Amino acid sequence: MGVAFRMATLPAGTEPTAGFASLDLDPRVLTSLAALGYEEPTPIQMAAIPPLLAGRDVLAQAATGTGKTAAFALPLLHRLTPDAAPRERTAALVLVPTRELAMQVAEAFYRYGKSIGAVAVPIYGGASMETQIRSLKRGADVIIATPGRALDHIRRRTIHLASVRTVVLDEADEMLDMGFAEDLEAILAATPAEKQVALFSATLAPRIAAIAKTHLRNPELIKIDAAVVKAGRSAKVRQVAYVVSRAHKMAALGRILDVEHPTSAIVFCRTRTEVDDLTETLNARGYHAEALHGGLSQEQRDRVMKRFRAHTSELLIATDVAARGLDVSHLSHVVNYDVPTAAEAYVHRIGRTGRAGRTGVAITLAEPREHRMLKNIERVTGQMIEMASVPTVADLKARQRELAQGALREVILGGDLDAWRGIVAALADEFDLMDIAAAAAKQAWPELGAAEAEPEIPGAAAPRERPARAGAELRVTRDAKREGKAPRTAPGYAVAKLYVGAGRKAKIRPGDLVGAIANEMGMEGSAIGAIQIFDRHSIVEIPEAQADAIVRALSATTIKGKRIQVRRDRDAG
Repeated sequence: MGVAFRMATLPAGTEPTAGFASLDLDPRVLTSLAALGYEEPTPIQMAAIPPLLAGRDVLAQAATGTGKTAAFALPLLHRLTPDAAPRERTAALVLVPTRELAMQVAEAFYRYGKSIGAVAVPIYGGASMETQIRSLKRGADVIIATPGRALDHIRRRTIHLASVRTVVLDEADEMLDMGFAEDLEAILAATPAEKQVALFSATLAPRIAAIAKTHLRNPELIKIDAAVVKAGRSAKVRQVAYVVSRAHKMAALGRILDVEHPTSAIVFCRTRTEVDDLTETLNARGYHAEALHGGLSQEQRDRVMKRFRAHTSELLIATDVAARGLDVSHLSHVVNYDVPTAAEAYVHRIGRTGRAGRTGVAITLAEPREHRMLKNIERVTGQMIEMASVPTVADLKARQRELAQGALREVILGGDLDAWRGIVAALADEFDLMDIAAAAAKQAWPELGAAEAEPEIPGAAAPRERPARAGAELRVTRDAKREGKAPRTAPGYAVAKLYVGAGRKAKIRPGDLVGAIANEMGMEGSAIGAIQIFDRHSIVEIPEAQADAIVRALSATTIKGKRIQVRRDRDAG
């Protein structure tokens, strides 16, 4: 690459030996992390934070879900000193491929920088330009932007980058796949020559190397290797995931536990705060849940584990750090309240159930944006995770009746009922035997009636999958090149044709169209079909189900800085 690297390679399963305090972060940042309940840095954070704090450029290879947002956010926040310049002098620019990731990163900056009062402004397509301009005028410490919308603001001169000290390219390979290469070059050219650059990518392909060679100076190369996961380690574990929004996660977990009826389970959370909140909620729901996290003394920890092993508590709510080294042999269920950040952590967690020939259950609650992390776990483990809907009130009632019937059946088969026959006989002259039995069941299982008042829990749709590729590569013929066509893989859904009123004479490229659609709609670039570019117009194949929304979105924005006519192609069909 022509660039000098100092390699820092860590396997994804590496366990940090100290907490965030060992990284010399600003005490205010540490205060925010402690309030959130974060205990120890992930491998990518341990490797990336020190060089970023030292002002070095970083080139990091790390997959989604490894904690890389905090890896660059914490050093940026650390450098926002109390006597920093006014906020119109933006200190950092973070470029991301999609609006969903822009919102996610902005939220992370807000949470991590709460003690500092840091202001992070997300800028992305599909949102009001005027609202974004007002937010920028109020000032921002950090701007998180998708490339297309960032370039729009630069050309309008509504975003000022002269004071930017750090630029982060997050998921750089995704941005290149979406056709943002030229946009990235234009944006980087608009930032100061003397700046720190951090580039994060799932792969270090030649295109990434080319950007690094041009824009990074003597970067630290960090590679988080995925440890090998042995196949078949969880063969006796039923693995199921529920996609649910964050707002409904606690309610969904309570409903799922009511239906699953675990005899003994560990619920894994990311932070102490989640552990405490969830323990309180589940105890209020009637479970006997115990919290286990790094905030407990060894004596408290021992008492919790003693009660759990003695079956006096049925649920253990724990962080990964606190649960290390636990040897519990009787677990019927393992629950991931959040998707683990690495496939190895997932395998290690669910390996705690299904032991000694028993069948266990592994449940994962995933927010819609975490769906890709589940697919990565499936890919690494070679095992399918069943996708299920959150149980309905009808499901809950059916399960409660099933449990009650099973319990009654066991009592009947166990015999020794003479002491109770007299009670039934005394009532039999006055009441129907069926009513007597129903009254006894009502007294024993009052929750059967309470289920009627349970609210339905809305599900959340997972992001649409990338269409299956017809082949690894598609050959572009000379004729196709001459006509300006950009052949793409055949989509696995109904398509519509989009007319875009600009073509070769306006220097429109396939990447411009892919990037504009993907950015405005928050969809994968691979969902877009064939593209034909002519002298004065272009034709793009898009999913029929989203065609009208795409027309509206592109009509309200600019492509290469200009408003362009966009409509359905009248010649289609």
